[in-house]
Amino acid sequence: MIRPLISLAAGAAMLVTTPLLAVQVTVQQLQDKLDHPWALAFLPDNKGLLITERSGALRLWLPDKGVSAPISGVPEVWRERQGGLLDVALAPDFAQSRRLWLSYTEADNQGRAGAVVGYGKLSADSHQLSDFNVVLRQEPKLSGGANLGTRIAFDRQGYLWIAFGDNFQAQTAQQLDKLQGKLVRLNTDGSVPQDNPFVGQRNARPEIWAFGLRNPQGLALNPWTQQIWESEHGPRGGDEVNIPQKGKNYGWPIATWGVDYSGEKVPQAQGGEVAGTEQPVYWWKKSPAVSGMAFYNSARFQPWKNSLFIGALKEKSLIRLSLNGERVTGEERLLQDRGERIRDVRQGPDGYLYVLTDERNGKLLKVGLAP
Repeated sequence: MIRPLISLAAGAAMLVTTPLLAVQVTVQQLQDKLDHPWALAFLPDNKGLLITERSGALRLWLPDKGVSAPISGVPEVWRERQGGLLDVALAPDFAQSRRLWLSYTEADNQGRAGAVVGYGKLSADSHQLSDFNVVLRQEPKLSGGANLGTRIAFDRQGYLWIAFGDNFQAQTAQQLDKLQGKLVRLNTDGSVPQDNPFVGQRNARPEIWAFGLRNPQGLALNPWTQQIWESEHGPRGGDEVNIPQKGKNYGWPIATWGVDYSGEKVPQAQGGEVAGTEQPVYWWKKSPAVSGMAFYNSARFQPWKNSLFIGALKEKSLIRLSLNGERVTGEERLLQDRGERIRDVRQGPDGYLYVLTDERNGKLLKVGLAP
């Protein structure tokens, strides 16, 4: 198992360049005054980008106009602790269907919350979402506001992938009759693919692709291998990056490289490596509190080719992992000197990285390398 390499810190401020391994990182602040932004998605044809705020607003950002008023038609969300309006993704046929997918949280009358995923139709002017349809709910609702996860992504075949957290109920990640702690695969219409691994199995949810996850925070398609990669919070230590395979068990809580928040062993844990469970591609002994992630596949900045970028909440940085196939060959940290929690990162159509900071006065940053 590859352990983290020594991080190479690089601070960056708005429109200031900072040396990093003989290159200079540039950071431009495009927007502030966002309320704990959680995710972003680029509209085609340079029509701007969509930003979710955890408090429940979906907004359009345009370079010449800034951020819009909240888009109407977004479902009401339960916004407590880690809950609220979470991820956003465009359907593969968005140019024709205008179908927009959202993940968010709702609660029952007992105050227990669960994740919800659904879609609506975004108007031509991107000011309204209509005909919202819920496709999947975490039932039973088990969360008090922690470990909700709920990242969504599409692959090149058009399958929808959803990574659900364990709701801070660790044992559920090993229970196949529940969606907690699972990676789910669906067809674009929300139906279940018949080649999912647990289709037809008694006491198992057919939506499940892989299990044993804790609190997924990143989900992205590797553009070179066409595999879905996932990142998640460990307990205290043991944050992971995984390549979830069909029907496989990724260990939580019986296999973990972390410890309980008390510093003691996780009660159910049998060790870092446990028979019948899969090892992560990469893990951290000290948790950076990983968040959204993106592969870099642009020719614009050659030093970043074959990299995976991951936000860090606790360590307030942007992590760059150098890749050789499925192997991580190096790690460095960017934006540490800004002192801001990084919630999401995406590669823009222009080859720059677009980053959201998870603050009450959250920001949209444009990050690149100087010529």
